[in-house]
Amino acid sequence: MPADPLHSAGKPQRSTTSQPPSGSGASAIEVRRSSRRRRTVSAYREGDRTVVLIPARMSEAEEQRWVSVMLDKLAAQESKRVLGDTELSERAQRLSAQYFEGRARPASVRWVTNQNTRWGSCTPSEGSIRLSHRLQGMPEYVVDYVLLHELAHLLVPGHGPRFWRLLEAYPRTERAKGYLEGVVAADRLPHLTDARGE
Repeated sequence: MPADPLHSAGKPQRSTTSQPPSGSGASAIEVRRSSRRRRTVSAYREGDRTVVLIPARMSEAEEQRWVSVMLDKLAAQESKRVLGDTELSERAQRLSAQYFEGRARPASVRWVTNQNTRWGSCTPSEGSIRLSHRLQGMPEYVVDYVLLHELAHLLVPGHGPRFWRLLEAYPRTERAKGYLEGVVAADRLPHLTDARGE
């Protein structure tokens, strides 16, 4: 396999850095152009930066399209990675700090396998949050929404106007709710084998 021209000595390549689209998970995108790269495009995370490698001949429009495609691919790969309970707890703490000024302080956050009719649950008196294992592998913004929903219950027990005002701070609330509604609706559809009577 030939050496990666980006990591070998030689003529420097043009590189640009920009801010990512909202929700991409990285603070900056660096596009590196290479005259040796002919057709392939690749991307990887480097700390809080996303590096996208493209052929030097690509137009600005092609570059923008490929950056978007590669960000989507990286996000899909990352969403398949299952968070452990420790990572889930750390994520809940970060979300609480970002959206609720750190006021929601769960004592425990963990995955459970006994919740098949709900996505998450919270016991405010104990400060415990449980998320259904069915969320594992779903997009990060969906898991974040469910975590925020349960964190909000540590501050407001019911689903009244005050509760929903808390969740308005999260910009992907409606999108995440729509995603979960779609999953529920798909589960209710008859399977093709059932429809054919097999």
